[in-house]
Order: sequence, then C-alpha cells, then structure tokens
Amino acid sequence: MTNHNKTILSGITPSGKLHLGNYFGAMRQHLEMQHQGNAFYFIANYHSMTSVTSGELIRENSLNIALDYLALGLDPNKCTFFLQSDVPQVTELSWILGTQCPVSLMEKAVAYKEKIANGLSPNIGLFTYPILQAADILIYDSDIVPVGADQKQNIEICRDLAGKLNHICGDEILKLPEPHIVKEVAVVPGLDGRKMSKSYNNTIEIFDEGKSLKKRVMAIETDSTPLDDPKDPEKCNVFALLKLFADQEKQEEVAEKYREGGFGYGHAKNELLDLINDFFGDARERRNVLKKNPDFIMDVLKDGGRKARERAESVMERVRSATGIITTHRKETV
Repeated sequence: MTNHNKTILSGITPSGKLHLGNYFGAMRQHLEMQHQGNAFYFIANYHSMTSVTSGELIRENSLNIALDYLALGLDPNKCTFFLQSDVPQVTELSWILGTQCPVSLMEKAVAYKEKIANGLSPNIGLFTYPILQAADILIYDSDIVPVGADQKQNIEICRDLAGKLNHICGDEILKLPEPHIVKEVAVVPGLDGRKMSKSYNNTIEIFDEGKSLKKRVMAIETDSTPLDDPKDPEKCNVFALLKLFADQEKQEEVAEKYREGGFGYGHAKNELLDLINDFFGDARERRNVLKKNPDFIMDVLKDGGRKARERAESVMERVRSATGIITTHRKETV
C-alpha cells in the first residue's frame, strides 16, 4: 500500500497497560502504516467504557497509551493521533447509523458473543459496539482499515450500515471502506500458552522492566523435560515469544541449543529477557523523557483532535443534510 492519498483508520482501546500482544498484533502495523498513507489513529476511550467502569482508570490508561505510542515511534507530524472523545461527531453519527441498524445484525456479531463468554457484562454498549466502531470508521471518509481476520465481520457490518444509509438517502453519503486484512499478524502466546490477553492475566507489558519484567518472563509455563534432555523448540511457549524478537540467525542458534540438550527453559527465558530489553530499550528511554513533559502529550492529542474534528464535521454536514437533521449552532449545508 503506497498510495498516500488513501485515508487509513485504526484505533486502540485503553482497557489496560499495553502488552506484547498489542504490539505485535496491531501497534507494529500502525507504526509502519503511518508512512504509507493519511493515517488517523485514535484512542478509543468511549469503547473502553464497555469493560472498564473506573473513570480514573480510563483517564490514566488513555494518557499512558498516548505516551506509549509516541515513545515507540508514532510521529504526530506523519499521522493524526487523537482521543475518540475529542470528536463528538462520532457519537452523533453512531446514533444515526443505529436508527437504521436491524437488531438481528447486532445479534449475529461474533465478537459480542465471545466477550460475554469471557465474562464481560452484557450491556447495551457492548451489544452496539459495532455501530460505534462503524461511526469511527465512516466519520473520516476512511479508505482502508487494517484489521486481523477476527475483525473482518465488524468491517462488513460497517459497510452494511453505510450502504443502508446511502440507499435510504439516495446518494453516496458515506464512503464504504475496504478492510486491509493483516495476514502476518503474529500469534503471541501469554504466560500460560493461551493468547496473550489482559482478561487472562497472562501478559508481559511492553514497558515493564527490571525485577518486574524478569518475574513475568520466568513465570512462562513450560513442560517438565529435564535440563539435560533434548527439547522441541516449536512446542515451547518461551521459544514462540523469542521468535518475535530474534532474527533468523539467532532463532536457529537457540533452536539448536534446545535440540542438543543441556539447555534448560531457564536459559531460554534469560535469552528472551535479554532480547526484550534490547528491543524496547530505546523506547523506554524516550518514554521516561516524554513522561516528564505531560503538556507535550496533551498538545499532540489536542492538535490531532482538531484535525480529526475538521474531517469529521465535513462528513457530518453531508449526513445531516441528507437525513434532515437541522442544527442552529452550525453552518447549514444546502
């Protein structure tokens, strides 16, 4: 994807501290794609309210995500980086889309069923999550939405809702986005071998360090194969994580140690610990510097919010005009 006229849209929910699964699953792609188009990246703090009830925690998580992204290399001069809540037009469009959304469409949403199965409260916000997500995408005339294969259904719902409103209004009011399925999304196992997730409490945080990081790495579950015996690296959670950080030569070197025997899981964990520290070392230093300048973080978000609102308002002017919504505090579009 090299067309710089295309608008790329993605968001991340501030539901907790970011971990390796977040980085290799989405953040890495965001950092790469900021150079490949007109990227809009937002912190989805409204979405976080479906699972986080503490206002203090949502506020803290939101600012930490901004800090993390900037420390990892997100360049606010190359993309629009902002808070979802700084764009009131998104909830306005969400309501309008919701008035045209069949209940049956939400009932088919796989993500809702999975979240309920994982213990989240079945609230209306969670049930209508795809409608707000659709508004997030459509409000910026997004062309491309990078997602994993598990999110493809939500993009299809977005296209369905946009198509329905366009049909009702008799015009192409909303641009239909194209999903960009990220085919090489890394599988990131957690400490227990399941998918790394905050809900499983099996994560290794991106900016964890020192004794805390070592404790998490040493807690990775392994089998009981004795130290001197050969081991299969491809069946080991530690090696699966190590492969995310190591180049091909390093992977082959460590894999050979596994197969030769005399190389214990403790040795492998120490190798992994060194790789994590090397990989995120520079970003940790940048984060420590940025953390001392909270005004800079807020200025970045404020500027991004202004740019996002300008784009969103141009879309909402079309939508209001087509749907007959009159406002007296905004310039009317004839």
